[in-house]
Formats: sequence, C-alpha cells, structure tokens
Amino acid sequence: MTTIYRFSDCELDLAQFELRRDGCVVHVEPQVIEVLAYLLTHHDRLVTREELMDAVWGDRFVSASAVASRLMQARRAVGDTGSRQGMIATVHGRGYRFVAPVADVRDAPGPVPAYEPPARPEVRYAVAGDGSAVAYALAGAGPPLVQAAHWLTHLEHDWDSPIWGHWLHELSRDHLLVRYDERGCGLSDWDVPDFSFDAWVDDLELVVDAAGIDAPFPVLGLSQGGAVAIAYAVRHPERVSRLVLVGAYAAGRLVRAETPEASAEALLDLEVGRLAWRHEDDSFRQLFASQFLPDGTRELWDAFNRLQRTTTSTDNVVRFLDVFARIDVRDMLSEVRCPTLVVHARDDLRVPRSQAGELASRIADARLLLLGSRNHILAADEPAWRVFMAEASAFLSC
Repeated sequence: MTTIYRFSDCELDLAQFELRRDGCVVHVEPQVIEVLAYLLTHHDRLVTREELMDAVWGDRFVSASAVASRLMQARRAVGDTGSRQGMIATVHGRGYRFVAPVADVRDAPGPVPAYEPPARPEVRYAVAGDGSAVAYALAGAGPPLVQAAHWLTHLEHDWDSPIWGHWLHELSRDHLLVRYDERGCGLSDWDVPDFSFDAWVDDLELVVDAAGIDAPFPVLGLSQGGAVAIAYAVRHPERVSRLVLVGAYAAGRLVRAETPEASAEALLDLEVGRLAWRHEDDSFRQLFASQFLPDGTRELWDAFNRLQRTTTSTDNVVRFLDVFARIDVRDMLSEVRCPTLVVHARDDLRVPRSQAGELASRIADARLLLLGSRNHILAADEPAWRVFMAEASAFLSC
C-alpha cells in the first residue's frame, strides 16, 4: 500500500518518491520532493520555517536563501509561482501552507516494478587466518559496492526477507554488491576462536581480496558495520573511494555511557539478549524487534523475530552484544580521507541521533542526512527509504 497525494494536475507518490504532472514524471532534486511531501502531509495547517528546516535538513546548517530556493523549485515543479502562490503560500513572518485542494489522499496498491531482480547469488567461502570460514556472495552488475557485515544476516534467506530484501534488490540494481555474513552469523562459521572487532575488520579485508576487487570502491556500513567500514577505510585509504554510513556509531553503548543509569541500560541489553535466545519465547526477542523497527507492522516484527532465531546462536548473541557495546573508533574519524555520507533516522530508538552528529562532525568530508523515521532498519514502504535510496544513489554516482 502506498500513499498518494493528488492536487491540481499533479500527484506525489511517497512510496515511489516521485512527483508526476499530467502523468509524466517531473525530475527534481530529492530535497524538493521532501519539501512537497512535508507540506502535503501537513496540508491541514501552517508549517513554520523552522519546522520545515528541521524536517528536511535536520541538523545540517542551511541558510534562509537555500530554503527559499527549494520552495521556488517546488513551486515551479507543480506549476505554481512565487507571485501567484496558488498551491504553496508563504505566510509572512510565520511559515508556509499548502493551500490548493488535495483532491485525493488515499492508500492504493503500489505499481509492480519493472526491475527484474538478479538471480540468487552463489555463496562462496574464504578462510581467515584463524581457520574461520566466512561466507560471501556477489550480486548484480556494475561498479562494485562492498557492504561491511552487520548483525543478523543470512546470505541464503535475506533475498526473500521483508527486512533485507528491498535493500539487496535496490543496492544490486546498479552495482556489483559484495556482501558477507559476519563470523558467528548466517552461513559463516558460528564456532570461531576470535570474536573481536579487529577480526571483523580482518574479515572485510579477506572478502575484498577473495572477490578480486582492485579498483577503489565505496563501502556501505550499517549499524555496527559502520565502525568496521571506518576502520577499514583508515587501514586502506587507497582502496576506499566513498563511505555510506547508515544508523552507524563510533562508540558502543558502554563506551558512550556517561551516567550509571546509561551503563546499567547497556548491561541490561546484554542480559535481555541472553534471555531472548535461551527461551523459545518471542516476547523476549520482541524487545529487539520493537527497538529496531518501532514503526514496523506485525508482519515485519514476526519476520525480525524469525531472523533472530535463524541467524546465530545464543552464546554468540551475548558475544556480539558485548563487542558492540565496547566499539570505539572515535580516534579514527579524523583519519578518514574519503567523502562520506552519514545517514540516520531522526528518531532512531536503537542508536541515538547524536552518534550520527559525531560521525559527521569529526569526519572531514562528511555530509549528514537525517531521515523522517524511527526505524533503525528502514522499511520498504516508508518514505524515508526512498529518500535514502535517492540520496545514496546520487552520492555513489559522483
């Protein structure tokens, strides 16, 4: 189901992240779509300039002229002007309001994509120096995009998963996507002697070498995979052309805890993880589902709970969470030498937005993109997903 706003001779399709006029797609910058989407979503009231700036630009500094420029482009895209203001009205000294009648705000079936997904990739194995087998796979075609491993993946099942399926299909559309299951997870060995952050970085090196990638390539890091991507980029600045960090952090929960209460919450996270996997009761695992996907449907939560059960063992869950909590790559941030896109859900319940701000402020050539979402893992049917894909595609094509 997808939300479509219709007005005048235009329609804004939030699921497709697309503006159409007289049935034809209007090609505009992603921020123009975001401006229109926010004004249409709140067409029943006035939107202050500060509210619009926070919704579209987040913590990034933006001048009044930049806001005015995007509004001018939005007006032009829908056939309005600054003098006529028949659709987007400026209420001087207060803000903006979408004043044209919105004829149809509805839920409608989304269009069937013409894109044919790639064939299920062949799973290959590379063996680390300590004997641990790391499963990896290549999908799609085009310039390489390497994804640093993160928690809760399974190379065989993820393509059909409502949690990860849309990520894989979209990311492999224009790239040769190189991904792997973290040691202790998915199709990689679960019983491994070394369960450390450095071993994770070594495994990324191992997979890149095994895949035979020579030219500089971008690296995508989600959640704790962002820290692995950062460490790899610092270790191999000649190999990494760009970084995309999504829901990432430089300091784990125990490292960034500044109060006894915060430390207690981090330790509780470890204990809940231990209980969740030892008891065949999804009520424990549901805590993680509601943190990772607070706005998810019951179907998504059930899929996430299945993902938790099938991707790793009880003992490894505790080992994973312990290493996550102690990650600290803050001293490496100033050593990153490539352009970086930092993407974060504005109200992420699992990793606070402040972590994205730290990454963006301490990596020299970084840009921060805050999304209108609470989900740590972006869902296929939320507008933030389309915003992310549009921005990431533009960033990777530079």
